[in-house]
Amino acid sequence: MSATEHAPTASEYIVHHLGHLSTKHQASIVDFSIFNMDTIFWSIFCGVVGSLILWLAARKATSGVPGRFQAAVEILVEMVEEQSKGIVHGDRSFIAPLALTVFVWVALMNSLDFLPVDMFSGLFAFFHVEHLFPHHRVVPTADLNGTIGISFGVLLLMLYYSVKIKGLGGFLHELVSAPFGIKMAPFNLILQLIEFAAKTVSLGMRLFGNMFAGELLFLLIALLGAMATPFGVIGHTIAGSIWAIFHILIVFLQAFIFMMLTLVYLGQAHDAH
Repeated sequence: MSATEHAPTASEYIVHHLGHLSTKHQASIVDFSIFNMDTIFWSIFCGVVGSLILWLAARKATSGVPGRFQAAVEILVEMVEEQSKGIVHGDRSFIAPLALTVFVWVALMNSLDFLPVDMFSGLFAFFHVEHLFPHHRVVPTADLNGTIGISFGVLLLMLYYSVKIKGLGGFLHELVSAPFGIKMAPFNLILQLIEFAAKTVSLGMRLFGNMFAGELLFLLIALLGAMATPFGVIGHTIAGSIWAIFHILIVFLQAFIFMMLTLVYLGQAHDAH
């Protein structure tokens, strides 16, 4: 049987690359017993790399003329500091570093999308371990579980600062009195719960949707390159280059938006209705 007969179809190729290295097969829409090991690994990897980058910048910081690396990190830190100062009215000793960490972490996770889509499947085949990795997705932010997990952490911080700033009694009173007064307490509570849920879901879904779409386009462009024609090769090169350049903007823009929304939500937790 020829290699062409063994080659997957376009739909099989995309479905294969969109699968996760999971602890077991997912049979239902929601199953909290399943862990996507690739998402967990690359999320931790990017977190460690991001922490290392910031640690090296702090360790090598000098009061003299900064080098390019130090200057770039200082510009980033000043940008985050200015944004947090204008949004969060209160103690920012934890929130500003948090925003910086979120930006660097999400930007690094998004940047994994620049790796060739068949890079790891080729490596696994080369070392004859493809049976251990039937599926492997590199970009954690293209997994809804990953982005919702981060946004859930932001939700916990929103609740924490709401209680810390307003007190438990003040926070509970706000839940039932805002925005229409205490006489509409049941309706107010429902609206407040919907608002917290909507913030969490929209924060995670926005990042996931953009990165998933970008990953899917890279797969479609890779399929274009699989066409054994001059049009396929040339089209793959041109489309891949254009999309990769445009995707640089998306990668960092989505990290910036996620950071800004985190600051906005934490800033709102500091304000009383």
